[in-house]
Amino acid sequence: QVQLVESGGGLVQAGGSLRLSCAASGSIFSANVMGWYRQAPGKQRELVAAINSYGTTNVQDSVKGRFTISRDNAKNTVYLQMNSLKPEDTAVYYCNLDYRGRNYWGQGTQVTVSS
Repeated sequence: QVQLVESGGGLVQAGGSLRLSCAASGSIFSANVMGWYRQAPGKQRELVAAINSYGTTNVQDSVKGRFTISRDNAKNTVYLQMNSLKPEDTAVYYCNLDYRGRNYWGQGTQVTVSS
């Protein structure tokens, strides 16, 4: 049974920084993709950034240059460093693991950026 546990959300002023972490537990033995999605009120969930086991990343244009995704394969943990946060980054952020054709989701962590 794979589980994802997120941490690091919170309230921050515009221009500030937050770091999200997501640790995957369970039987994970092969290549996978870990990423972060977000969902703002009244909007669809969208991909923010993803990274595969080899370190290749895919980052949404609106956060390029501000957000950095990284991972520690030994710990099955993915991080999202968010700098220069804007009010429009306010959303619930969800960790995702794409592994052997299945998608797993974390419980979500709220990020609120005040202006």
